Amino acid sequence: MVERRRRSVRTALVGEALRVALAGRERTDPGAGSDRAGSDRGGLDIVDLGGGTGGFAVPLAVEGHRVTVVDPSPDALASLERRARDEGVSELVRGVQGDAAELPGLAGESSADAVLCHGVLEVVDDPVQALQAMASVLREGGVLSLLVAQRNAVVLARALAGHLAEARIALQDPDGRWGATDPMPRRFDEAGITGQLADAGFMVHTVHGVRTFADLVPSAFVDSEPGAADSLAELERAASQHPAFRALATQLHILATR
Repeated sequence: MVERRRRSVRTALVGEALRVALAGRERTDPGAGSDRAGSDRGGLDIVDLGGGTGGFAVPLAVEGHRVTVVDPSPDALASLERRARDEGVSELVRGVQGDAAELPGLAGESSADAVLCHGVLEVVDDPVQALQAMASVLREGGVLSLLVAQRNAVVLARALAGHLAEARIALQDPDGRWGATDPMPRRFDEAGITGQLADAGFMVHTVHGVRTFADLVPSAFVDSEPGAADSLAELERAASQHPAFRALATQLHILATR
């Protein structure tokens, strides 16, 4: 239950910021999505790279957007199909098996009003190529929602756990890894990822810290103290754009436009 609450904090913060950005896209370009066959019902064309079982895709489809999920896992795509069917939005959700390198061919160049890339850039073979692929899929002015793991958080986490040597390694390692057995291929810092986005032709608009406190507050407290989960969510929301606390967040959520 506690883990679900922690995930809900992340999902809520990212979802809130994303929906504001999508609403802005609809306002600034009322014709967005109108060049796609059959798209006369409003809403946006969205590509969710690595969207898995549809945690973001299906709720966006419920809101009237057309979402293409590109994911390498056939099992995840099967779950996506069931989830979309259960919510009555099968006609708005399309699952395609593939990865970041194949994105332009799978989704189509200049075909999307928004691209979601949540927890994917850390594991792709070539992050620079992946960002370029996402840029090619977006229409001019399209929105990129990017969620990446942050280096500073793992340095702090390893130190607090008593793994001081690993904390020092993560601090100095170019990919922010704490050792050969670290399961995460790479992590980012804010300056590095915003620089890569600029090189790929994106303009960064907002950066939010996600899970600044959620991974540090004891699970027993969140689970047993009345109102603790709601208070934690409120604290996360308040700290998400504060630069000093954002630097310690487990993840960075970046909204950019092409």
